[in-house]
Amino acid sequence: MGRRWIMMALAGAGVAAVAGAVLFLPGEQGSQAAGAVPRVPAQGDPLTGEEVARASGIASAASQAHMTAGRVQLLYVERDDDKDTDERRRADAFLYDYATDQLIVRTVDLGRGEVVEEAVTRGVQPPPSKAEEVGAAELLLADPQYGRGVRESYAKAAGTQLRSASDLGLRGLIFVPGAEGGAHRCQTHRCVRLFVRLPGNTWLDTSRIIVDLSAKQIYTLEW
Repeated sequence: MGRRWIMMALAGAGVAAVAGAVLFLPGEQGSQAAGAVPRVPAQGDPLTGEEVARASGIASAASQAHMTAGRVQLLYVERDDDKDTDERRRADAFLYDYATDQLIVRTVDLGRGEVVEEAVTRGVQPPPSKAEEVGAAELLLADPQYGRGVRESYAKAAGTQLRSASDLGLRGLIFVPGAEGGAHRCQTHRCVRLFVRLPGNTWLDTSRIIVDLSAKQIYTLEW
């Protein structure tokens, strides 16, 4: 399992964009640059976009039915840093099963094209993925009380109606219940405290709202 909780999909996509860019130079130099063979990534290099996509597909294959049903979601793919016995490229794919509240980490050997290790744990909550932040916002918008308030606040700030949760600026943090009242199920469920930014760089007051992604429910903290 990797030691860092990093969303390497974005970093990998950035590397892929740079590696795939063609620098057009005048004359023969430009022709040579266009025909250059891409460099094979070294062991310590970040994952490329192609590697992230391959690792995602390989790691998700065994859970495809549950992912389609929304029970399991792929959170992140990052380079595996724990395997230093050889020079093979490996990636760790982090998936979460909301029905069992288990974190699944599958290590993919990119050279062999297969999962070579799997770890399943409970009580481990990596930061929310971007997809989870959008999913939490969709649950918030579906709530009769909070959804109406978010839409009204957005329309006031933007001068137009909210089309979808993706229009909102979102930042999510994992919620672990402490002395606050309510949201006791978050001791085992995957729960998110969602921060919502509106156009004009204004923020909604969502400090008391907790989104339970496991139960698909909204909780209001009491204090």
